[in-house]
Amino acid sequence: MYLAPVHRMAQHAEVDAPAGVLYGLIADAVRWPVFLPPTVHVEQLEFDGASERLRMWVTANGEIKSWTTRRVLDPVAHRVDFRQEVLPRPVTSMGGSWSVEPRGPEKSLVTLRNDFAVADNARADVDWVKRATTANTRAALANLKQLAERWRRLDDLVLSFEESVHIDAGVEPVYAFLHRFGDRTDAVPGAVRIDLAERAPGVQLMSVELPAAGGRTRTTESVRIGFPHAGRIVYKDIRDSEQPALLAAHAGEWSVEPDPWGEGVTVIARHHAVLDEDGVRERYGVGAEAVRVARQALRERLARESAAALELAREHAEGVLARRV
Repeated sequence: MYLAPVHRMAQHAEVDAPAGVLYGLIADAVRWPVFLPPTVHVEQLEFDGASERLRMWVTANGEIKSWTTRRVLDPVAHRVDFRQEVLPRPVTSMGGSWSVEPRGPEKSLVTLRNDFAVADNARADVDWVKRATTANTRAALANLKQLAERWRRLDDLVLSFEESVHIDAGVEPVYAFLHRFGDRTDAVPGAVRIDLAERAPGVQLMSVELPAAGGRTRTTESVRIGFPHAGRIVYKDIRDSEQPALLAAHAGEWSVEPDPWGEGVTVIARHHAVLDEDGVRERYGVGAEAVRVARQALRERLARESAAALELAREHAEGVLARRV
């Protein structure tokens, strides 16, 4: 039987931060959508304190790929080993490790190693995986370095919150509206145009064009992943033409939860974001007060956008119910 050869790759980054800080960012995979650019969404399937199974969605060479991986966590050695269990073709095996070596009280070397094999060792497929792995590793290490070196103020730059509304309707019409977001231009306040394209079953790419200063337009793109049986849609912003942007990263979730007493549903909009320090500096100045004001402004903007979408969802779902009565 032919066994395809294993290809091995490794990239490193020197980071001015303690090893424990870097390990903490690497170990917290559920927050990778706002920590590491290539990661769109992570679902933790199992966790026993030392190992975990994850379902991950990641951008690779402009495509959205998904796989299931098992990770073994070693906080003492500052190491995380991973091995993919369910892989997209033509990849037949992939794994590797994250390791962090202390180089001083506030200096570390982080290394990401990857190994992979593809069916029949086809050259085009090997080159595709190498390009994707190289690009994603560089982006991940660069962002990890940037976040870790802000470790003393990182808690002030990271923001998570949620908004909710009760709707007197069933799960299906509410989820259907959120799933077909692009059918209503007013689903995003101020939007000039919304395009929604299905890239794969359950995976959408949404592009939104917004007015910007000086008569220009600003374009944002996000990946959306639907879980219809759970009434959930998760998403991540992957592009924003506004520079410098106030947001370094933004991911979120729409969750439609039936009320236990059967009187309708509660729709929750969750947001997870990281402030961009360059954007904060340009708009609000420097220092802790500038960051506080920026956090408040960002929260108000995201909450306002959520509230507008939730109100439209209410109007749509309750209107559907009224027409059926």
